[in-house]
Amino acid sequence: MKNIAVGIEAQDNGRLNQKLTPDPGQRHRRSVLVGTLVTAGIAIAVLAWAKWYPYALKIPLVAGSHSLGSSVLSGKASAPPSPSWNAAVEYSLAYVASIWQALVAGLLVAAAVEAFLPARRLLALFQARRGPAVSTVCGGLLSMSSMMCTCCAAPVALNIRRRGVPVSSALAYWLGNPVLNPAALAFMAFVLPWQFVAVRVGTGVVLVFGVTLLVGRLAKATSVAEPEDQPAGSGTAAGAVRRFARALVRLAVRLLPEYAVVVMLLGGFRGWLFPEAGTLASWGLPAAVLLAVVGTLFVIPTAAEIPILGALMAAGVGMGPLGALVLTLPALSLPSMLMVRGAFPGRVIVAMGFAVMGMGLVGALIMTALT
Repeated sequence: MKNIAVGIEAQDNGRLNQKLTPDPGQRHRRSVLVGTLVTAGIAIAVLAWAKWYPYALKIPLVAGSHSLGSSVLSGKASAPPSPSWNAAVEYSLAYVASIWQALVAGLLVAAAVEAFLPARRLLALFQARRGPAVSTVCGGLLSMSSMMCTCCAAPVALNIRRRGVPVSSALAYWLGNPVLNPAALAFMAFVLPWQFVAVRVGTGVVLVFGVTLLVGRLAKATSVAEPEDQPAGSGTAAGAVRRFARALVRLAVRLLPEYAVVVMLLGGFRGWLFPEAGTLASWGLPAAVLLAVVGTLFVIPTAAEIPILGALMAAGVGMGPLGALVLTLPALSLPSMLMVRGAFPGRVIVAMGFAVMGMGLVGALIMTALT
């Protein structure tokens, strides 16, 4: 009888230990849920701070004034300044003052995706298993909520691609941020003639949802590896926080110094990149080709293309050459292309650059036909 009692007691202790010991599957599901919620919370908080709330305040002001201020290229002057150290510093300071919040938001979201978001949840968000077409559409649609410039969206595009999002989908997210930004489109509608909005939406939709799908095929490995369904960080909260801090520091050290140098160079030489408006007005088709190339390489804050276009139009530049800038100025820049080169093959980045230039020339033709 004593042995039976001991056996019963051992069984009871075993059941008690099973109840007290957390189920590994339950711990895993809790970890996945927490990682997803933390990533979503960080994204919502920083985008509300950097983008949504400022735009909510600014849109009524622009609707009432029909102005977005002066051109970032030349200010109130008739032409950009000649190349100089002062021109580089002046442009860099004005540029950083406009984009620093969005850049901080982009770095924080990119680090959160790496440290907290489970890989399966990330791929499900972009519908990566449903084929390149569906995934590309999802990437473009998701970009419309973050509304960052091409450089500020680059860290996020870099990290989502590194974690398995298909090339075309990551490209659609990267370019969709500046090109299909709802606030920028609203600003354009309030400030410029309707033809500019039509060209921007038409060429932008083709670029984000079509061209990126074609360019993505240049990547040799477009398939998505089967990831482990777990947060990117370690199993503990402290480990995930450490990984988040490391990711943030690594992104900042890797991206910001080179970014600052290229922005200063472009800003310093903007007087050569953008000829005086009277000269552009007399060039015709060569002006459209030049602006398509320069617009693709030059770097501007979000929606800064609108006062640039307005100033050039007021100075007498034709609608055709201006149509070449409607898409190219916001879509890409040399700094942003350098920022993502660690995640996309070089031929993909170069192809996107030429594709944006080509779509800029298409925009010039459409603008000419509409006016």
